Amino acid sequence: MPEQKRPPLPHDFHPPVPSFTVTSEDLTPGGTLGDAQVYAKGNTSPQLRWEGHPEGAKSFAVTCFDPDAPTGSGFWHWVLFDIPLSVTELPAGAASGHMKELPAGAVHARNDYGTQDFGGAAPPPGDGPHRYVFTVYAVDQEKLGPDATASPAVVGFHLRFHALGRAQLIGEYEVPAAG
Repeated sequence: MPEQKRPPLPHDFHPPVPSFTVTSEDLTPGGTLGDAQVYAKGNTSPQLRWEGHPEGAKSFAVTCFDPDAPTGSGFWHWVLFDIPLSVTELPAGAASGHMKELPAGAVHARNDYGTQDFGGAAPPPGDGPHRYVFTVYAVDQEKLGPDATASPAVVGFHLRFHALGRAQLIGEYEVPAAG
């Protein structure tokens, strides 16, 4: 049986912009997500730190997208925007639980779980490895435009036109088939 082609990443459909650096104490580029970032095990947003964003940025946005979800349209795990320009790090758990570490003014749109927070990895058993694309966007406006009721698609639409730069980390996770 021929190997199936993996779906494109969300940024493949956006204009090219400069990249900058994002690092994490919880994610290894190309590595396997830890239990803390798995929905049924920890459901905790990872620590992220970024630097080197383009001049002209006025705020940041952070998303996590699974392009390999068996939905035909991927799955949004995290959609956070209007992060003040002075914030260049989110501690682990900032977008989970009590969210006391979330920066003032930051807005969570609903994810595809229907909640306004980080929702961890939960691929179907036996579906193979899924990629989890964590992206930090440098945005040319202090306020992106949408509010907390916006869908991930609406936020993505605004990010397409207002992103000055992007930084990303991609991790993988899979659940073996039962049996």
